[in-house]
Amino acid sequence: MTTRPATTLAPSAARPAFRLPAPVVNAGYFLASLLLLVLIWTLLAALRTDLPRPAVIGATLFGLFARPWYNDGPGSVGILNLLLSSLVRVFSGFAIGAVIAVPVGILTGSVPVFKRILDPIVQLMRPVSPLAWFPIGLTLMSKAEPATVFIIAITALWPTIINTSFGVSGLPADYKNVARVFNFTPAQYVTRVLLPYALPHIITGMRISFGIAWMVIVAAEMLSGKSGIGFYAWDAWNAGNLSQVVCAILIIGVTGFLFDQVFNVIQKKVTHV
Repeated sequence: MTTRPATTLAPSAARPAFRLPAPVVNAGYFLASLLLLVLIWTLLAALRTDLPRPAVIGATLFGLFARPWYNDGPGSVGILNLLLSSLVRVFSGFAIGAVIAVPVGILTGSVPVFKRILDPIVQLMRPVSPLAWFPIGLTLMSKAEPATVFIIAITALWPTIINTSFGVSGLPADYKNVARVFNFTPAQYVTRVLLPYALPHIITGMRISFGIAWMVIVAAEMLSGKSGIGFYAWDAWNAGNLSQVVCAILIIGVTGFLFDQVFNVIQKKVTHV
C-alpha cells in the first residue's frame, strides 16, 4: 500500500496593513489642528461681534502676502520685510548668547568649583523677565535696536547654560578613562569627548532659548521698535485693525513653529542611539 505524504500547506503570509507615509499622517494631523483652531475662532466670533470673522482674517492675510516685500519708506513696509527685521534681531542676540552660554555651561558641568560659583548666579538671574533687562540695555547701548539684541542675548543664556551643564556633568566615567588612556590634551578632550556627548543637551538648550527669544522679541518691538512683526501687531492694535493683529499672531506662531521643527530635526540627528 502506497501512502501519499501529507502535504503541508504553509499558512498564507498575512498581508501587511496599508499605512500612510509618516509625512502624510503628520500633515493630516496638522490640518486637523488648523481646522479645530478655525472652528474655535468661528465660535468665538459668533459670540463676540467685535472679533473679526475667519473670512475677514483670510482676506487680510491674502492682502499682506500679495506684496510681502514692498518698502515704501518708514511705516510702510511689507510683512516679510517686517518679519525679516525681527529674525535678524533674534538671531543676532541668540548667537551672542549661545557663544557665551556653551563655554560657561561646559565649565559649570565639568569643574565643580566653577559650578559652585556660577550656578547661584544662573539660578538668581534665570527667573528675571527678559524685559526687565531692557532699561539696562538702553543705558548701556543708548539706542533701542542694540538694547533689543542685548535682552535677546540675555534670554538665550540661561536655558543653554543649564542644559549644557547637565549634559557635560552626565559624561560617563568610561569616556573619561578612554581620554586618559589616549593622553588627550584638554582641547582634544573637549572637542572629541565632551562636546559630542553633550551635544544633544546643548541643542535642547538652544531650542528652548530660541523659543523664548522669539516670544521676547515681539514684546520688545511693541515697547520700542520701529519695525518688526511685534511693532506691526502693536501698530495695528493702535489703528483699531484687529484682523491685522490676528494675522500677526498667526505669522508669529507659524514662524516659531517652523524654527522649532528645524531644531527638532537637528536634535534627532545628534541624539545618541
